[in-house]
Amino acid sequence: MPHTTRPRFGIMTAPSQVGYRDVLQVWQEADTIPEIEHAWLFDHLLPIFGDPNGPIYEGWTLLSALAAQTRRLRLGVMVTSNRIRPPALLAKIAATVDVISGGRLDFGIGVGSRPDWPLARREYEAHGLPFHDTAHAVGSLAEACTVIRRLWTETKPFDFHGTCVQVTGAYGNPKPVQRPHPPILIGGRSSATLRVAAQHADLWNIPGGDIADVVSRSALLDRYCTEIGRDAASIVRSIHLPVSYDQPDITRDAIGEAIDAGFTHIVLGLPAPYPAGVARWVTDELITKNRWKERSFS
Repeated sequence: MPHTTRPRFGIMTAPSQVGYRDVLQVWQEADTIPEIEHAWLFDHLLPIFGDPNGPIYEGWTLLSALAAQTRRLRLGVMVTSNRIRPPALLAKIAATVDVISGGRLDFGIGVGSRPDWPLARREYEAHGLPFHDTAHAVGSLAEACTVIRRLWTETKPFDFHGTCVQVTGAYGNPKPVQRPHPPILIGGRSSATLRVAAQHADLWNIPGGDIADVVSRSALLDRYCTEIGRDAASIVRSIHLPVSYDQPDITRDAIGEAIDAGFTHIVLGLPAPYPAGVARWVTDELITKNRWKERSFS
């Protein structure tokens, strides 16, 4: 397919099994490299890999600290679990980060952990959080996006009484720096989540892997956009790709496949421990050496 938009590359540092200073060092290095345009954390409360009792940082708290110590990178959580925080509280947290960052937040959100993934599900019981069924979780995501956007944009208090979300006298102040609001990135691959993305997302993210499945999910999102009268091209396609330090050709090939499939927002997941100068390595080995550089983008 023709490419008219150049890829925008970012990094993701899962804040688990790693120290705060290590993450900060990577982000501050990336902040000095123009080819790296965005940076992400994830949203889990207990580890989902490595030592199950190892260290893990709360995503939005850490994001706020990183926002205060970077100047250029767009930043976000990929993706916030809508199961963990009530939407009005999440809207307040996100607006605060957008203010601290000077308007650099990309607001990532999704349904939350899969019920068949025990290492992810255990964090809910451990923190006294309910774990509703998938239908409730998807319905709650759609209502949360509506409430969050209204809190960011409306100038008077409002009530919202949905099936899953209820607020009375809700009002957000301060508003985010970005107008009308920070871009909303919805992550996920299920058909139910894609319907929510068609309605609410500015960007849609999917984990990489089977490129044929990724392409089919993107086509399904196109279809859902058509059904509601939305231009599917208005949703930026984002993909998370794991980085191999030992076999960079594998990652370069995955980047090329993703770009060929129409994905222009590329998130490169960096495994810890991070090699010294990892952001510069990513730029030199994965971005500037990739075959997409031979093409012309407007």
